[in-house]
Amino acid sequence: MHLAKDEPPKAGPGRAERIELRARSDVWKKPPRHIEASECITCDSCLRSCPPEFGAIFDRGLDVVIIPELCSGCPVCVMICPVDCIYVDEEWTPTDSEMWNHVQLTAAPTA
Repeated sequence: MHLAKDEPPKAGPGRAERIELRARSDVWKKPPRHIEASECITCDSCLRSCPPEFGAIFDRGLDVVIIPELCSGCPVCVMICPVDCIYVDEEWTPTDSEMWNHVQLTAAPTA
């Protein structure tokens, strides 16, 4: 079965597992995306459109950021962005502990 060009790839290991391991899925062939903060208008369109099985985009105060370990590199956020501020991040760096703490808080199950 062939995926449509704009269809996100399969998530691979579950999102919770990727958060726990703080690692990208080995099945993802594309590099993650990156939001250029100086170009972003903080409309949150990308955040709302990121497929939930990835859930890679977070609001961090005045910035919207993509967690590379959760980003499959699919083009959904790029297609929805009104200012074209999302780019391929070939040289991504691991997410810092402070941001992972935020990610884990938002991933906690609700009672």
